[in-house]
Amino acid sequence: MEIKDENILTKSLRPSGLTGENYALPNPDKILQTAGGLSAYRDLKNDPHVWSCIQSRKSGLLSLHYEIIGEELAAEIGEIIDKIDIYEVMRSILEAPLFGWQPLEVIWEYREMNGESRLCPSRVIARPHEWFTFRGDGTLLVRSSDGKYRGINPCKVLCPRFEATADNPYGHSLLAKCYWAVMFKSSAMQNWTKFCEKYGMPILVGQYTRGATGDEAQRLADALAAMNEDSVIVTPDDINITLHEAARGSSSELYRDLIKYCNAEISKAILSQTLTTELDMGSYAATETHFKIRREVILSDMQLVESTVNALLSEYARVNFGDCTVAKFRLQMN
Repeated sequence: MEIKDENILTKSLRPSGLTGENYALPNPDKILQTAGGLSAYRDLKNDPHVWSCIQSRKSGLLSLHYEIIGEELAAEIGEIIDKIDIYEVMRSILEAPLFGWQPLEVIWEYREMNGESRLCPSRVIARPHEWFTFRGDGTLLVRSSDGKYRGINPCKVLCPRFEATADNPYGHSLLAKCYWAVMFKSSAMQNWTKFCEKYGMPILVGQYTRGATGDEAQRLADALAAMNEDSVIVTPDDINITLHEAARGSSSELYRDLIKYCNAEISKAILSQTLTTELDMGSYAATETHFKIRREVILSDMQLVESTVNALLSEYARVNFGDCTVAKFRLQMN
């Protein structure tokens, strides 16, 4: 093919007018728009099964040891890693798969290193997503005090992202995949609780003689209602009270099965498998397969953490020495 315009290889393919400094790209997450904001995703962590899966995913990586690879500034890199509480930083980075992205502010300070003053990262703090947005070209912006968004120095904010694309720089949120499962599970729990309150105790049936007055019938009804707390009643000998136990087994199983199904969907969304969180019986081969999947998830998280930490170390080298290579941070998989 003959290329008549040599600049065609360098021209942007984006529509004009969509990547200006003042253009904030809205998050395309449709569930987020339905739920009413990121606070809805944070609330999902209150679900015990969601929290268990999150802790299981994070602990798989946080249990690993790390090492410093390379000799360039290795001693200084080791001091920086110790100073910033690397495992807490890793925990914050692992929020990115849950929300799709996670802004991390880097606090810098001057420190004596090898007899010289260096500008070093002292803390890395996870900041609320609401403070930030992305421009149409994928550039991260921060909201200033006047409500407008402006660019950020790359050494000031790290932003690990999960499955981000050109048309969705916010990445894909695992909590979004859990949203409806948690909503249906919560509704099932509420209905099951009402069911248990209604049918969990035997129904008291009081019988009185045909000649009883309306007041006597009302007093009997009040006495039966009081038995829910006191379980004691005294009546004349012509009143008969019997217990009728409601049939409830099959209906109760419906709620249990729905909750079990929702938990399985949550496990698959966060952990990509179910056997490490569910106690269902399975073959040895199936168990091995699920643990292999768990290992692959940990490897994926390792790449995210390593790339983010090494980006920070590269910024340390750049602000202090200009363009140069430094030792790398690497996690050790057993």
